[in-house]
Amino acid sequence: MENDIKFLEFVVKALVEKPDDVKIVRTVDEMGVLMTLDVNREDMGKIIGREGNTAKAIRTLLRVVGMKNNARVNLKINEPADAMGGSEPRTTSSASKTLDEAMSDLNL
Repeated sequence: MENDIKFLEFVVKALVEKPDDVKIVRTVDEMGVLMTLDVNREDMGKIIGREGNTAKAIRTLLRVVGMKNNARVNLKINEPADAMGGSEPRTTSSASKTLDEAMSDLNL
């Protein structure tokens, strides 16, 4: 197991409530190393952090680990599939209003 995987696994498992659900896939190509992270839906907030600060910190630390090994390391955090098992992207178009509808609701 590579050092970057060990490091990421250690950090992520220390943050989450369900460490058994943590999955990391490491791929290497001409652009560098891509680490893809999957966690339980309930743990996403802990990994992303307030305003994404935790995710930014993890990415920064991974880059430092990569520099030590002369590699460019990037982290992709996959959004978990919904409870129904689908992986459809979430859209808000049905719930959002047009600008004109919102302005008419204000009764200005």
